[in-house]
Amino acid sequence: MGDVSAATLMVLALVLAAEFVNGCTDAPNAIATVVSTRVLRPYPAVAMATALNIAGSFSGVAVATVIGKGIVKSDVINLPTIAGAMVGIVVWSTLAWWRGLPTSESHGLVAGLTGAGLATAGPQALLWSGWQKVLIGLLFSTFLGFTVAMVLMLTVYRVFFRVRPQTVKKFFGKAQIFSAAFMAYGHGSNDGQKFIGVFALTLYLGGLQAEFTIPGWVIWVCALMMGAGTAVGGWRIIKTMGLRLTKLEPVHGFCAETAAALTIEAASQLGVPLSTTHTINTAIMGVGSTRGLSAVRWGVGREIVTAWVLTFPASAIIAWSVTKLLILFWTP
Repeated sequence: MGDVSAATLMVLALVLAAEFVNGCTDAPNAIATVVSTRVLRPYPAVAMATALNIAGSFSGVAVATVIGKGIVKSDVINLPTIAGAMVGIVVWSTLAWWRGLPTSESHGLVAGLTGAGLATAGPQALLWSGWQKVLIGLLFSTFLGFTVAMVLMLTVYRVFFRVRPQTVKKFFGKAQIFSAAFMAYGHGSNDGQKFIGVFALTLYLGGLQAEFTIPGWVIWVCALMMGAGTAVGGWRIIKTMGLRLTKLEPVHGFCAETAAALTIEAASQLGVPLSTTHTINTAIMGVGSTRGLSAVRWGVGREIVTAWVLTFPASAIIAWSVTKLLILFWTP
């Protein structure tokens, strides 16, 4: 154990900056539908999302451990690796946020760590075991989110077929508060853990911990930073997700949020890091598709998917380039 160095503090600050951007671009997905359906006003929704994201972050450390120990080998990387990865995430995600596009910090983080790891130690830095879980997460978020939302929506149509529309709207207006809370908790239990894992890894690489462990104070610091990002920059993503992708009523929001939250919670219990952005996006598309393919604005969906696809190479290339530069000039 050594004294904290300026270099370690700088990298920890970059991790928190990436967590803040995560709050701007990813955490708003948890409350986008409940705000767009006007069930909750933005400020109470943000407050609820912040509180339940924090609670979800304390639900376990399985995902944080996969990110901190399962993507790159901790014995062949160093602080410049983490710094380069965080810069890759912050630069790419900020550009996408400026366009109002919800990026996946999960994929940005994995791609950034991969690009930075390759720049530091080549292919030997990578761990296939972690990537296997990332690929499983892709299947969860893309196909399971869409399918569960569509099935749930069709079930609700069948059960409430003879109920008056106003009664349905009133019932699901109240129910959506609980589904949004579940979604926010699920986001914390999966996405909230990812940067916690990187923060703990930085403490280890900086010599502040003798082994990779996740102290409680790290969870608090990262969760609060994510909440601050949501409060400051979340509206751009809420607008895209809740207003542009498809027209949502409380019943649609309830089904999308519940399907996404169930998918995310299942992944969290299995220690599978998945993209909450992908999951709620595909869930909204699944709900919209039950009203016919024309109910979904596929042009907006195409923009979102393009941002997803570009996240991997963009974050990896930026992280690789920055890490190479840092290695040349780094002074611990």
